[in-house]
Amino acid sequence: MTKYYFAIASQDFLLNEEPVEEVLRERINHYKNIKKIIDFWLVMNPTFIHAPEMNIIKKQLTKPAAAIISENQVFINWLKLRLGFVIIGEFTSPSLHILNPLESEQS
Repeated sequence: MTKYYFAIASQDFLLNEEPVEEVLRERINHYKNIKKIIDFWLVMNPTFIHAPEMNIIKKQLTKPAAAIISENQVFINWLKLRLGFVIIGEFTSPSLHILNPLESEQS
């Protein structure tokens, strides 16, 4: 099992109000320069928020969500500082309720 960390917010906030595309592009370029494997993903409508352990987070999301998921806790904490209005958390997968950490709902 792998521990994943995430920053989640409404799609509108992450994709329109914040420069997430630029932030992720800079991070990808940095990883390429230091020859590090990319360990983060942008997931639209992530299904992990339907797991019972995510009920508190799910209740805070009133619009369709987008999440940046990573194996790197430091990166997610940095995103929280950089973006501000995101919710951060963690989960382990595969697990009983989260089989695929990167699974997305069809909208």
